[in-house]
Amino acid sequence: MAKKKKNKDTTEPELATEAPEQTADETQVEIEEEAPLDPIEKLKQEISSANDEARKNWDLYLRERADLENARKRHQREREEAIRFANDRLLKEMIPVLDNLERAVDHADQGNDDNPGLLEGVNMTINQFRKALEDFGVKGINAIGEAFDPNLHQAMGQIESGEHAPNTVVSEFQKGYLLHDRLLRPSLVMVAKTPVEKAVNDPDEQDTNEK
Repeated sequence: MAKKKKNKDTTEPELATEAPEQTADETQVEIEEEAPLDPIEKLKQEISSANDEARKNWDLYLRERADLENARKRHQREREEAIRFANDRLLKEMIPVLDNLERAVDHADQGNDDNPGLLEGVNMTINQFRKALEDFGVKGINAIGEAFDPNLHQAMGQIESGEHAPNTVVSEFQKGYLLHDRLLRPSLVMVAKTPVEKAVNDPDEQDTNEK
């Protein structure tokens, strides 16, 4: 019995398992993974990230500020335009009154009116009316003798004229007016054209007029 026990004790160490050995590469990887990040390098990364964020926020701030300034200027312009042209409708209604006064004076001049006091009073009223319109920014358009401008004039027809160049305003039915350089009412005018006889004798000029 003792002999069997001794044989059992001598064989046990042979059955023990040995711990696996680690390779040099695996050991190096574990060391690198466990090594802490350099504090200076970490601080540099944080500073760089903060600078990028600061630049981004500054660009957004400048863009928003520019948009706000543009909106403020646009609102200011619109407000000024509204104030300048607020009386547009009123002035349009006043101008025909001035037309009638001027027609009355023209009629009195042609009829040799024996009441100069009345005529003088109407003229004074006209002058005051014109002054009031000028104070509101209204000014008349000088059309006669000027080249026809569709932005300022409305042609009522053409008239042959050897004294005026083609497309020149030769007469005016109704005076036009501007309000702060914006058209309030166009001038109703007659425009010169080359006489028929001259056009026949000078076909080149006729072609120019037709163009």
